[in-house]
Amino acid sequence: MRAARSLSERALARSWVPGSRRLCPPRRGSGTVRQSVRARKNPGIASRKNAARHEITALRLADGEGCVALLRDDPELGALLLERLGTSLFKLGLPVAQRLEILCDTVTRMWRAAPDCGLPTGADRARQRGVFIAETWEILDRPCSEQAIDHALDRAHRRERAHDAERAVLVHGDVHQLNALEAGEDFKLIDPDGVLAEAECDLGILMRGDPVELLDGDPRQRAGWLAARTGLDPTAIWEWGVIERVASGLHCEEIGLQPLGRQTLAAADAVTGLDMS
Repeated sequence: MRAARSLSERALARSWVPGSRRLCPPRRGSGTVRQSVRARKNPGIASRKNAARHEITALRLADGEGCVALLRDDPELGALLLERLGTSLFKLGLPVAQRLEILCDTVTRMWRAAPDCGLPTGADRARQRGVFIAETWEILDRPCSEQAIDHALDRAHRRERAHDAERAVLVHGDVHQLNALEAGEDFKLIDPDGVLAEAECDLGILMRGDPVELLDGDPRQRAGWLAARTGLDPTAIWEWGVIERVASGLHCEEIGLQPLGRQTLAAADAVTGLDMS
């Protein structure tokens, strides 16, 4: 089975990219996109195939606006041929404020109505985040306070109930500096999760990043700044931030990504109980 798949990958690579000898594996978060085919591993696992389909759907809908352009794809194989992009925002080493401006302005370009597109909804995401937070906190022997977990779960329930299909747009779902690459004078995002949610969901992800800098002042100022720049709801941005911060911190702990995991959960503990009002 594996040999047959390898042969099909090589054949697809040669048909899509003349002179290519093989498919390039995905390098999520690596800050590099090559003009070649990226094939996802473990194709027999339904969740992996769904993730590939969601990414393909999101890139088709974005049509190169704010996201890398999708040149060709094979949903069954989970293969994507993408445009060539440049250096990652991470490698540029820009100040936090400038990075936030770039990420915010880039992701807003991909937001658009996409009813009945088949992507998971904001309600789905909030519910799944809640399940992940509750289960992983216990598995990892409770690496942050119970109050931080309760805070995140409560906000996840709020965002699940607040989902409005008429207001939902295509969102990226993983907006950070490793997923933003230079595209001429602008930037484009790679590796979208593909979710149909309120736009504040994406801005909540910007709330989880740079956790040490977040605590330099009032952490709510970042949510207020993002709201002012986009005209969106600061409370929804803040609540998604609470959810994403705890989920991301637990995931970093899970995979041993330190000190980011400890720093992110420390920030989650520090903002526990805070709200925009």
